[in-house]
Amino acid sequence: QVQLVESGGGLVQTGGSLRLSCAASGLTLSYYYLGWFRQAPGKEREFVARIRWSGAYRYYADSMAGRLTISRDNAKNTVYLQMNSLKPEDTAVYYCAADFSGIPDGTWAYWGQGTQVTVSS
Repeated sequence: QVQLVESGGGLVQTGGSLRLSCAASGLTLSYYYLGWFRQAPGKEREFVARIRWSGAYRYYADSMAGRLTISRDNAKNTVYLQMNSLKPEDTAVYYCAADFSGIPDGTWAYWGQGTQVTVSS
């Protein structure tokens, strides 16, 4: 059974930082891209970042480029998203996802339940 379990969300002030974590199980991770998406109230879900489990092929959404770092820990089967200089418009539910293709759209195969990130002004 595939499980993606996010953690690390919370309330932060404008300009602050958060590190999201996603613990993955039930997958042969070397075959997959792991990524992050977000969905703000009243908006469609959008791509944020992705990484190939080998550590290659990092890719970031333009809207957050320069403020993100995606990484993974092979020993812990965990992918991280470091977010800096957060803005109120970054407020959303952030979802971890896994997929073979890594195409930055919303059609990934496996999804976590999400973690809320709220940035106060």
